[in-house]
Amino acid sequence: MRAVCLWMIVAGVVSGPALAQETSPKSVAFFGVTLINTGVEAITDTERARKAAAEAQIVDMMTASGRFTFVDTASIAEKADLYANLAQCNGCDTTFAKELGADLAMTGEFQKTSNLILSFTLYLRDAQTGALVGGGSADIRGNTDDSWQRGVSYILRNRILK
Repeated sequence: MRAVCLWMIVAGVVSGPALAQETSPKSVAFFGVTLINTGVEAITDTERARKAAAEAQIVDMMTASGRFTFVDTASIAEKADLYANLAQCNGCDTTFAKELGADLAMTGEFQKTSNLILSFTLYLRDAQTGALVGGGSADIRGNTDDSWQRGVSYILRNRILK
């Protein structure tokens, strides 16, 4: 019995730092969300404002979880501006994240097919390997502030923060 108790104490001491390390926040280089318009109506200023609000919502919800911190991406902005869509740039997002010292790279896309049909996709990739480690997609019906917020919240709650 003493041997078992001693073993449990030793195991707790050894695994404690490992568990603490697993729960320490991951640093994220978030490169924003790209608006993609495949419909006939142009992207509006209202939709650009919704995009900015969605980006803030992503950062706020992920930071509030205590599982993620965000790094400043300003130092690579000039390089990033060379790409139209960092979610589809053959790994440039993870290259930039690695350069920034981040654990993860995050990008996203809002695709507007019409004012009724939109979709939102979020990608979370390991900066070292480029492997997709999180993310998801949500179809959004209705082009309103509320529908965009619900789409973002759904992916975060059910795919990334779950």
